[in-house]
Amino acid sequence: MRKLTLLACVFVFFLLANFAFAQQGDIWFGGGTLMSPSPSTNELALGNLAEKGGTYLNLGGDVAGFKHHLGFMVETSWRASQASYFSYETYRPILTDFNALYQPHLSKKVGLDLSGGIGIDATRFYVPYATSCSYFSGCINYNSQDHFMQHLGAGIRYYFWHHFFVRPEFHYYHVDGNNDPNTGGFTSNNLFRASGSIGYTIGGD
Repeated sequence: MRKLTLLACVFVFFLLANFAFAQQGDIWFGGGTLMSPSPSTNELALGNLAEKGGTYLNLGGDVAGFKHHLGFMVETSWRASQASYFSYETYRPILTDFNALYQPHLSKKVGLDLSGGIGIDATRFYVPYATSCSYFSGCINYNSQDHFMQHLGAGIRYYFWHHFFVRPEFHYYHVDGNNDPNTGGFTSNNLFRASGSIGYTIGGD
């Protein structure tokens, strides 16, 4: 998680440093759900569970409007509540991705957001006892499994009032090792997130 936090800070600094050269920036917040293939009988016997369902919140930002409508984007999505993992512990995935962005305009009020990049899937497995303690952070009751992932996303934005927009969107994640019982414990490396966001554009026309 420390590496993830450092990477996020560096990326946000990069976005801010380049904002002066971009035509616009966007921030947004939204919610949706996660989907993945259902487990087979053999996968259940191995102790793997389908990573799907629940409410996932998302928060993100971008700078865009460079030549050919290109830009950069960062987004984090996390499960709003902990999910049961075979009744003996709970878990919460946190999906963070860093992307190149292509943002063509379809009309004055409608545009596309097409993104692709890499990220980290940090899944926290919670237990009813402290797993570690420190003087500065206190005690925590979870272990985190971090996996490298690839991401593709697509959304259609509609400006409903001035610089405010809504965007239905769909995301695909390939999470390396997510189906490994020793480090992941889920049935598939392929995850899909359907969601909707409301956002605000800074700058632009």
